[in-house]
Amino acid sequence: MEYVSTRNAKKVFSFKDVFLKGLAPDGGLFVPKKIPLYNSRELEKLRNLSYNELATKIIFKFCSEEFDEVEIKDLIKNSYKNFRVNDVVVIKKIGKVNLLELFHGPTLAFKDIAMQVIGNMYEKILEKNNSKVNIVVATSGDTGAAAISAIKDRKNMKIFVLHPDNKISEVQRKFMTTVNSDNVFNIALASNFDECQKFVKSMFSDKDFSSSINMSGVNSINWSRIVVQIVYYFFSYFKVAKRSEKINFSVPTGNFGDIYAGYVAKKMGLPINKLIIATNSNDILKRTVTTGIYKPLKVEHTVSPSMDIQVASNFERLVFDVCSCDSNKTLKLMNDLSEIGEFKLEKEELKKIKESFCSESLSEEETKSVIKKTYKNQKMLIDPHTAVAIGAVNKISLEGNTVILATAHPSKFSDVVMKETGINPELPENLKNILDKKEKYEKLPQDLKKIQNYILERV
Repeated sequence: MEYVSTRNAKKVFSFKDVFLKGLAPDGGLFVPKKIPLYNSRELEKLRNLSYNELATKIIFKFCSEEFDEVEIKDLIKNSYKNFRVNDVVVIKKIGKVNLLELFHGPTLAFKDIAMQVIGNMYEKILEKNNSKVNIVVATSGDTGAAAISAIKDRKNMKIFVLHPDNKISEVQRKFMTTVNSDNVFNIALASNFDECQKFVKSMFSDKDFSSSINMSGVNSINWSRIVVQIVYYFFSYFKVAKRSEKINFSVPTGNFGDIYAGYVAKKMGLPINKLIIATNSNDILKRTVTTGIYKPLKVEHTVSPSMDIQVASNFERLVFDVCSCDSNKTLKLMNDLSEIGEFKLEKEELKKIKESFCSESLSEEETKSVIKKTYKNQKMLIDPHTAVAIGAVNKISLEGNTVILATAHPSKFSDVVMKETGINPELPENLKNILDKKEKYEKLPQDLKKIQNYILERV
């Protein structure tokens, strides 16, 4: 498997390059030169595999020059051994749709599914190459906690997590700041997630800085995150659909990584009809799918903070794809975005997007109403991000079975869930102690130099 950058398709990279760099040297995102394709007979062979067996088969296709299949199998087994359910995820019927619960890992969010695998991959690759890395990552709430859980106490790596101060839930923050490990550093920035992400991208682009600390990243811009997330689209498809039946997926969407994994699954031959981009009032992607114009506005703070994003980084991968993998065209559009604050897709490119995607957004009131109604009608507590995905399905009329991605445990957003349902969603027993643990994090201003100096003093 060879990889290229969305901004320069001429230079080829290996999986190890892609994994350790995170972001391409030219500021683009890594994508495979060619996506593997399953025919319907091959798909049927995968149907009855356990989650771990399926993960081994799919992930191996993307990194076979770095790991052999036995290594991947062991890596997957180690990554998921502490999940609270046997098959990593749980599928529940909720009215006429299916709810895919992705939050049974250590930090109660879907990010654990990819992050635990990535932590083990890092350890293996660094060991083989006798090297060290410093991971710098921005979080809108869940990525940071999942990354810390996967990387804490490991040798040869340190992790620096930037989160927007006072703009994530208390439980989300405590999952990060109560981890007492010498290789974990939390930074609360006086800004929003898009700014945090911008600082991380600036540090990657600063060649002197990034090479001096051997910088790596685990945000959803890291291709390996996408690879691991492809698996649960296949797994849930086999559980709810008959052979060759087309189904839909509704995905709460912020940075476009999780739903892009669904798009890759479709390109690999999985019979997906539509991927529903479910957004809150930060609805840049809905506007783009409707008009073809990608124009970030001011970020609004909502009850679904992991989606409070106006610059959906992974969208660049889709742009590259619908522009017929023309890296010059992609680079021009990305330059337009940074120089004039927007870019416009051609009619043909927008048509390609609409073949696979549709989008709907929910207001705050609508999101809260879905939480309330779901409890009233189904006796089920859901978090606000999952509520957005359910609400989007209710607004769109689509043919076929639909799977909704439930991305976080309701206890991570207990305030809003309690307010709407009168029920306090409790943390699982083994995690309740984080509420009382001492927190450790540094508050820094919106100043790139100060952030870099903070990191340099600790690597």
